[in-house]
Amino acid sequence: MTGTQGYDPVPPASTTGPVGSHVAGTEDERSLGQIVGDLSHDLTTLVKQELELARTELKEEAAKAGKGAGMLGGAGVSGLLALILGSFALAYLLDNWMPVELAFLIVTILWAIVGAVLAARGRKELKNTNPQLPETQQTLKEDAAWARAQKS
Repeated sequence: MTGTQGYDPVPPASTTGPVGSHVAGTEDERSLGQIVGDLSHDLTTLVKQELELARTELKEEAAKAGKGAGMLGGAGVSGLLALILGSFALAYLLDNWMPVELAFLIVTILWAIVGAVLAARGRKELKNTNPQLPETQQTLKEDAAWARAQKS
């Protein structure tokens, strides 16, 4: 229809949805080119938003994984110290039979406990990471449903 018959070729702002989509049930006077252009623009915006959401979720999960990896690194250092001190304690114990060996053994046991605690906490942190990006998956499903509704 033309503008001389009282119809506006551009729909009023109140008939558009959150991404510029047309509300069902209203008369659409847009040309096929305008509809394709609007759909292309909406799809581009949608893809950009999904990529931003995925990037944000990946940053959060990487931070969790980094924390767990740091604790496992601490456990490795503690394990190395336990091995070194345990070796010294055993050598002194076998060589001298003096109380100083008992001190080395106590320090070795202390480092072994620290290493075990760090390893347990690091493992727990790594198990708590969720690399599947649940929010992104949910919004992608919603977007697919929206696209199917626009198609029909």
